[in-house]
Amino acid sequence: MTETQTAVPEAEAPAPAALSAENITVTFGGLVAVNDVSFTVPDQSIVSLIGPNGAGKTTFFNALTGLYQPDRGGRVVLNGLDVTGMSPNRIASLGLARTFQNIRLFNLMTAEENVKVAMHSHLKSGVFGTVLGLPWQRREEREAHEVALELLDFVGIGKTAYEYARNLSYGDQRRLEVARALALKPRVVLLDEPTAGMNPRESAAFVEFVHRVRDERKVSVLLIEHDMSVVMRVSERITVLDRGEKIAEGTAEEVRTNPRVVEAYLGSSAGDNHITIADEEGE
Repeated sequence: MTETQTAVPEAEAPAPAALSAENITVTFGGLVAVNDVSFTVPDQSIVSLIGPNGAGKTTFFNALTGLYQPDRGGRVVLNGLDVTGMSPNRIASLGLARTFQNIRLFNLMTAEENVKVAMHSHLKSGVFGTVLGLPWQRREEREAHEVALELLDFVGIGKTAYEYARNLSYGDQRRLEVARALALKPRVVLLDEPTAGMNPRESAAFVEFVHRVRDERKVSVLLIEHDMSVVMRVSERITVLDRGEKIAEGTAEEVRTNPRVVEAYLGSSAGDNHITIADEEGE
């Protein structure tokens, strides 16, 4: 290198997306439920997946988490690692956690026990250590207890730690599901209809909660949601599916004014979907 030459710093490689889906197709017999959908969730972002009833949203979620296998050629990449074909529990242990549209808690376990169940993939104590009650096993159990209580406090239901899950209010059960998902130490959290059954005040509070999850837990959040007032306020990016295909993607404003989205929601099937893409705060 001569005196007149200056070293040019090498550009840093961009960080991999937290989650990406490449050309995902899912068919059931002759029915194409999801058709060649590609999708990216940037690191520490809040992204929503929306669409009319039957658009393929939950099927797409299930393909991301390993419950369904995408057809040949599709790939799911989590934090740079191809997880296509892996089992759901393996994908969860690698950092992809989810909640379900229909709440799936262990009703005869306490809230604390529900959260601790989700930690098992990160615990090192086996049956041998548990039976003998070895010191390192007892220490790990104490730490798991403390983490469970901390997560319950974080989601706002710390006082319910020792109550049976079935005795919690509907909203608290939803929060318990999120706490259990966070116990997996995820890179990405998938929330399937998280505000279903909530009143407007609870839904508004949930928007703030999602931002806390992203900011304080340093995770990306991907949600399916029918409440458009929630979607428009919480999302940094929105992807729209209709009849299994991606028809739009962009910011809330871009999606709100997209003619194909308006047609999908307010066309001939609008009476069946009971969804409006208007921001309720502006009505």
